[in-house]
Amino acid sequence: MLKARQCVREMRVYHSPLCGPEIDLRLDLNESTTGCSPRVLAKIRSLDAKLLALYPDRESGEKLLSDFLGVKAEELLLTNGADEGIDLLCRAYLDSEDELIIIVPAFAMYEVFAQSTGARIVRVSTAADLSFSVEKVLQAITPRTRMIVITNPNNPTGLAVDRADILRVLQAAPSAAVLLDEAYFDFYGQTMMDQIGKIPNLFIARTFSKAYGLAGMRLGALVGAVEQMSVVRRIIAPFNVNAFAIECLKEALDDRQFVANYVEQVRSTRESLGQQLDAMGLKYWPSFTNFLLVNFRELRQSVLDTMTARGIALRDRPDCPGCIRISIGTPPEIERMVSVLKEIMVEKPVVQQVAK
Repeated sequence: MLKARQCVREMRVYHSPLCGPEIDLRLDLNESTTGCSPRVLAKIRSLDAKLLALYPDRESGEKLLSDFLGVKAEELLLTNGADEGIDLLCRAYLDSEDELIIIVPAFAMYEVFAQSTGARIVRVSTAADLSFSVEKVLQAITPRTRMIVITNPNNPTGLAVDRADILRVLQAAPSAAVLLDEAYFDFYGQTMMDQIGKIPNLFIARTFSKAYGLAGMRLGALVGAVEQMSVVRRIIAPFNVNAFAIECLKEALDDRQFVANYVEQVRSTRESLGQQLDAMGLKYWPSFTNFLLVNFRELRQSVLDTMTARGIALRDRPDCPGCIRISIGTPPEIERMVSVLKEIMVEKPVVQQVAK
């Protein structure tokens, strides 16, 4: 009887939260509900049949993005979303019985990709307030540690990690690939990109799915030291990034004002939402991203069910008891969600106010 490898048969299954047609407002996947730059849309409309009949030229896009980020083209690899970069690192550096350290709660795909290699997952919990605990991470490092993932800012908490703590982890595990997932960099503004080429075990992942509004194009990047990236390139498919993404990359990068405007809108709307949550006595965590993690306690399921019934998708976070993650949409979209939330709170108020 044909059987897949045991580690694959035992893998955690990732279930997409994509909703049915009854949902018309998705605040569950941290996408930009504003959409992409008009310049990107115009570029898509200008593409001709011949271009789409040819294999895409990834290298030209890598040169564009490396110049934008201030790194060498040899230090950067365009990927099919940031997810592919995570997968590539797991395949390049993890063997069966090697250890991958992740800080939980975390993005589910870290575990999924690592499990496909047969590696052992070492889950390090955050501090009681969900902040990054560098001491716990350092204590978890062993001679078998071959990869460590740090998301900064974190998903799902929205909290940031101090640069000094990241450097301590890098120094403590020189034989491990340390992936710094900077998916939400544009909302945070702080990066370790200046250390690429200086710290040989540092890798950084970026995505165009958030601030650039290009989740549907599946475009990301993996950045690391030249000697390490040359190894990663050996296992990537030759035409992994589609022609739409490569052709539109320049327009997305050049329209900096569009991205800046969107980021400012997110920050303003996030602050306004926080104030309304305060008024309802709900706890949430300070966020450096385009979402808020909110603790609804015993009302969690009622909130999820009511929002779904009203056509609004929020993201359940069972790994954070009582919590739901809410993506920051446009002001009218957030007001619509808050209006429903206020109705729920009137019908079923929380037992007691929880201080932030």
